[in-house]
Amino acid sequence: MNKALYDKEIQCPVCKNLFSTKKMRTSAIRIEKRDTDFCVYYNGENPIFYGVFVCPNCGYAALESVFQEISPSGKKIILEKIGAKWEQRNFGSERDIYKAIEVYKLALLSGQLINQKKGILATLCLRLSWLYRYIDIERELDFTAHAVNCFEEAFRYEPLPIGNLDEVSLLYLLGELNRRLGKYDAAIDWFNKAVSNRDIKRKRKLDVMAREQWSLAKEEYKKQKEKNEAMAYAENEDLI
Repeated sequence: MNKALYDKEIQCPVCKNLFSTKKMRTSAIRIEKRDTDFCVYYNGENPIFYGVFVCPNCGYAALESVFQEISPSGKKIILEKIGAKWEQRNFGSERDIYKAIEVYKLALLSGQLINQKKGILATLCLRLSWLYRYIDIERELDFTAHAVNCFEEAFRYEPLPIGNLDEVSLLYLLGELNRRLGKYDAAIDWFNKAVSNRDIKRKRKLDVMAREQWSLAKEEYKKQKEKNEAMAYAENEDLI
């Protein structure tokens, strides 16, 4: 028996089914380290694995924080598009990383079908990129790219904060995600917005991180530009 986990009873807002799912005790969380895009590594059980609830009866899935937030039209869509084809299965027991990836993808599907806010979809994609990073699979960057697109749209059109991201944290994160994708010009622009935001002075650690990653992005941009210029020069030489 895993003492880090406990059972939580949930009622599905779509089909009214009562089900039980595992949650992690806060007292059992042991953080080992964090990456520069806020990805956390844990000693022992990973609470991210349990951040999505899935109804075993109809297949509706969503982040715990928004699981109950679904409109009547959204319920109808879930029942028609997912429930009608759903083969009952239970994700309420202990999850490994592969089960975690599966439930986040189910939540992303539900979210897209019911037109959830871009900030929610971005959070799902970001966590999927982290989950793939844990097992060293190249699909990490696919979901990083999806996260960037959704976060950028959310920044422009949706109210802040987005999840636990306030404005300056989101500006920094967009800089770092673009840097990881090799989009250094965009990264530099977002980092510039972050360090220019007066609120960052109240977040000393984030301020330091933003300036470090900003400097790294500028150095990477310079190397990329020099490489492209060298390749273009070599191609021109071949044509002469």
